[in-house]
Amino acid sequence: MLPKLPLADGNSMPQLGLGVYQITDQATMDQAVKAAYQTGYRLFDTAQAYQNEAILGQALKNNAIPRNQIFLTTKVAEVNQGYRNTLKSVTASLKRLQTDYLDLLLVHWPIHSQFFATWRAFERLKSEKIVRSIGVSNYHQTHLDYLASQANEQPVVNQIENHPYLSQEPLLAYHRQQQIITQAWNPLGRGVVLQDPVITKIAQQHQRSVAQIILRWHLQRGLAIIPKSKSPQRIAENAAIFDFELNADEMTNIARLNQQQRTGNDPEVVYQIEHQYH
Repeated sequence: MLPKLPLADGNSMPQLGLGVYQITDQATMDQAVKAAYQTGYRLFDTAQAYQNEAILGQALKNNAIPRNQIFLTTKVAEVNQGYRNTLKSVTASLKRLQTDYLDLLLVHWPIHSQFFATWRAFERLKSEKIVRSIGVSNYHQTHLDYLASQANEQPVVNQIENHPYLSQEPLLAYHRQQQIITQAWNPLGRGVVLQDPVITKIAQQHQRSVAQIILRWHLQRGLAIIPKSKSPQRIAENAAIFDFELNADEMTNIARLNQQQRTGNDPEVVYQIEHQYH
């Protein structure tokens, strides 16, 4: 069984999951979900904005995967934020996913006009046990501090862009202090990092792929990861990271590659303009 991380609310979450961003047809989703489940993945991460909740729900059904064996995450899109809109949109997400509860619900991006109203809806959904854990995605420390000023419950997860060229160590330290699990989206840097000579050299020394070295680096920093892939071979490769370790020098050498280089949006800009811009 792959490892789990304890959440501050008493629940636990698989450390490795499958991100299904950009999988848009049923056959591909069926194949990816089957490969992931057979490999040992138990967390599946989607979002309203990906427009593939329905095919993920169907893929879980087509593969006869028991609901109580998996951890299901979705995220509320900017257009669906606000108190009533959030409640309504989550009901629609549950229907598309063919389930009556979510293991984790995230605010996909912070937007200023609905910032607290959306979170109030999240707290209600948790109190009604429609959602087991609530968290956020793409929040800076300033957004987390602002949320804490009015929230009754704090997010147990912040899913952020994180890879060797954007390591965000100050935010990770803050998360640890606040008992927030960091979950990395785009943990491999969308290809920008995969050619890096420092990581390539470490990979050769371990006789591993560059992707495996990067994912192992995340694990040893205590992060949860959701690498996305459609390929059964890649899905299996991404999970074969629990039988080796990077030494302290290798960890440091990878950490030094940080360039503050985002491949996605800056959360503060999204917060201001209230939509993604890439």
